[in-house]
Amino acid sequence: MRSAAFIDRDDLLTGGLHSVADARRFWIGVASRDHVNVAVKGAFIQLNHGQRAPLRRLKAGDGVIMYSPRTAYPDGDPLQAFTAIGTVVTGDVYQVEVTPDFRPHRMDVQFVPSKEVHIKPLVEHLSFITGKSHWGAVFRFGLIEVPASDFTLIAERMGAVSPLWTTQVE
Repeated sequence: MRSAAFIDRDDLLTGGLHSVADARRFWIGVASRDHVNVAVKGAFIQLNHGQRAPLRRLKAGDGVIMYSPRTAYPDGDPLQAFTAIGTVVTGDVYQVEVTPDFRPHRMDVQFVPSKEVHIKPLVEHLSFITGKSHWGAVFRFGLIEVPASDFTLIAERMGAVSPLWTTQVE
């Protein structure tokens, strides 16, 4: 059975919520800011240089925040910021041809308006980062499942609002 979740024109989650509410999970994906900007414009995510395996863990209605260690891949300036936030639409993984030699896997995500937020002021408050002095190590695999409370904290700092990750909707 396929579920879909969408963000309406008021940036609120609609459709599919009841079918995915119990299984909803929250994630942080890792990509450079330039790659995140392309993904936001195209309403998709692509992780670990286009690998399929990490995307298969995501389901419709899951929340996704993108973390960018650098401004550009591979040698951009250090950034260390959360750069985008959204909701997985259907959870279907598909492949696109960028060049004849590069066919990455992607998944549709509906991003909501947000601002970049640097991670360093949040490190002490994020429970998924257990080694506070070596906090960057947690991001080395490219996709991290995080508790709803950590996701909500980051989302609030980013100025992003959705009933997926807020307890009060005005």
